Amino acid sequence: MALLNFRRKEAPTAPTNSPEVEAFLKDYSIEVMPRTAEKVEDFTALLPAGTRVYIAHIEGTPIEDMVATAKRLAADGYNVMPHFPARIIKDRATLADWIARYQGEADVKQALLLAGGVATPHGDFSDSMQLAETGLFDEAGFTRLHVAGHPEGNRDIDATGTANVDAALKWKNDFQNRTDAEMAIATQFAFEAQPIIAWADSLRDSGITLPVHIGIAGPAKLQTLIKFAIACGVGPSLKVLQKRAMDVTKLLLPYEPTDVVAELAAHKAANPDFNITNVHFFPLGGIKTNANWAIENGGASTAPANAS
Repeated sequence: MALLNFRRKEAPTAPTNSPEVEAFLKDYSIEVMPRTAEKVEDFTALLPAGTRVYIAHIEGTPIEDMVATAKRLAADGYNVMPHFPARIIKDRATLADWIARYQGEADVKQALLLAGGVATPHGDFSDSMQLAETGLFDEAGFTRLHVAGHPEGNRDIDATGTANVDAALKWKNDFQNRTDAEMAIATQFAFEAQPIIAWADSLRDSGITLPVHIGIAGPAKLQTLIKFAIACGVGPSLKVLQKRAMDVTKLLLPYEPTDVVAELAAHKAANPDFNITNVHFFPLGGIKTNANWAIENGGASTAPANAS
C-alpha cells in the first residue's frame, strides 16, 4: 500500500532569505575535490561548523590526495564523507585499504557509495550494492552510508525509463531496514522544482523511506552549468538553462539556484513530512561563490564556522 496517496498542498514560492529558505538550507552539505579544496585558504571562513563535506573521487585521483583532503577538513571540524566509486576500486583488499586510511588519518565514519562514472569496471565491483554487501563498512564502524539518486533518471543505467534505478533504490532501502546503517539518498542536481517534487513523492509512494538530500547546482556561469549538466546526464530540467541561454539579457549573468531552492523550500514548509530533508550543493562555480550564496540566502543558519 502506498504510504502517501493524498494530494500535496500547493505552496507559493518562498522569497529569498525567507524563514522557509533559511530552514530548508539548514545543515546543507557541499561537495569538493582535492584540487578544488586546495584553492580554499580557510574553509572555516565559508562553511558552518559541522557541515558535511563530500569529497568526490574522480578517476585518476590518488587515494593519498583524497585522504589528505579528508584529514584537513576533519581537522577543521567538518563531517567528512568521501566518495567510494565502485568501478574504480579494484578489489576487496583495495576497498579495505581505503577505509583503513580514511579512518586512521581522518577518523572518517561515513561514505557515499556509488557506481562511479566509469564505463568499464577496473576490477571486482560494478555498483554500490556490491560495496555495501562486503560488510567492510559495518566492520569498520561506519555509522552513515549515503547512496546516489537520480530525479531525472540515469541513461547510463536505464536507456529508457527508470526500472533499474528504481530497483536499486528499493534494494538500498531494504539494506537499511536489515542493517544498522543510517542512510540517505544524495541526488544528482536538477534545475526545476516540480519534477523533483514529483520524483520524491513517487519514492515515498513506492515504499522507499530513505530521506533525500537534493542536489542543487550552485551559482555559476551559464555556459559552465550547461557543460556540466550535459556531461552528468541532467534530463528535462536542462531546458531551464537552455531557455535562459536564449535570453540575451540573461546570457552573461551568472545562474543562481534561487528559484528552485525557494520553490522547494515553500513546498517543504507547506508539507513538513516531505521526504527531502537536506540540500546538497555542487559548487560548479566555485566553493567560495557557493558558500557566499548560501550565507546571503540562508541567514544565521548558514553562518561560517568562524563568524563572530
